[in-house]
Amino acid sequence: MVAINDLNKMSLSEFTRLLGGIFEHSPWVAEAAGKFRPFPSLPALHERMVQIVEEASLEDQLTLIRLHPNLGTRLEVSPSSREEQKNVGLNQLSPEEYENFSILNEQYMRKFDFPFIMAVKGRTKDELYSAMKLRVNNEQSVEFETALSEIYKIALFRLNERIEQ
Repeated sequence: MVAINDLNKMSLSEFTRLLGGIFEHSPWVAEAAGKFRPFPSLPALHERMVQIVEEASLEDQLTLIRLHPNLGTRLEVSPSSREEQKNVGLNQLSPEEYENFSILNEQYMRKFDFPFIMAVKGRTKDELYSAMKLRVNNEQSVEFETALSEIYKIALFRLNERIEQ
């Protein structure tokens, strides 16, 4: 973990390297945020990163959403996503559970053209599955905003794991 004061003193490239994975495969968020240093606190850093995504083009936001893996996938995912999914048991799905997640992931992707995103910390695989079953019925605009909101939660969890307050 690194202290916020040390983070503020890093070069932009060090800052970006350390926080480039906070938003899944999107170091551009960390790089843009790094230009607003110094940050008085972790919440201020998170708020700035969220603002950067909020002010990004719809195309960039959609790309960010699409860079997230499907929940319960057996494909290669980022180390952060792998650990987050492991902690909720998504790496130990029974064949039936895996099939159920796969079917719902497919339905969700067909409807929205991006993966189902939910901050998994503190959740169970059953909660995730239930949420997916409900959210697949949402309208596109609602689900787009929900996906971004969940991404912001994921980012805060990741920041809390890397930065001392």
